[in-house]
Amino acid sequence: MTDPLLIHVPERIVSERLVIRCAQPGDGAVLNAAVCDSLDALRPYEPWAGAVPTLADSEAVCRKAQARFRLREDMMMLIFERAAPDGEGKLLGATGLHRPDWKARRFEIGYWRRTGHEGRGIATEAVHTMTRLAFDELRAQRVELRIDNLNRPSWRVAERCGFTLEGVMRSESLAPDGTLRDMRVYSKVRGAEEPLLQDDVL
Repeated sequence: MTDPLLIHVPERIVSERLVIRCAQPGDGAVLNAAVCDSLDALRPYEPWAGAVPTLADSEAVCRKAQARFRLREDMMMLIFERAAPDGEGKLLGATGLHRPDWKARRFEIGYWRRTGHEGRGIATEAVHTMTRLAFDELRAQRVELRIDNLNRPSWRVAERCGFTLEGVMRSESLAPDGTLRDMRVYSKVRGAEEPLLQDDVL
């Protein structure tokens, strides 16, 4: 297997309306503003959204994210509104390829969208972009999304992006409030939702 450190992963992707890129030192202030705007919506689902972050907290998140991205341990990316021609506007949320299994070529997509920007298809476009990154450039065999069963807007994104619901894992983990929660598992896999790679064909 190729050493993951030697695998090229684009640090910046431009889609129709978005610029999605790796976090960088100095991004802490814009990340902090977006998280603080969205805490009420994030708290029921995200353990990291319990307390109001300081600017230093958010800057540390960005610096750690960049380091982990370059080590290919986790690939968190920030979602910016695209400004003409390919500049970056307002920070609209975050996404990424998480828990990578480089041997099996499996990735999990995570995402959240800034409060106040509902109904624009931002999360849908971001998930579609990350899906294409995984399959087209990283030769993924499986891409999955794990979503709290109560988070209907989030799992509607998965369905709009063509992911298949594999099942609901009952009492799978603890929610941030300490209660057990059910998790939906959606996926796309080679040979089903995605075509086989040429070298997979016998």
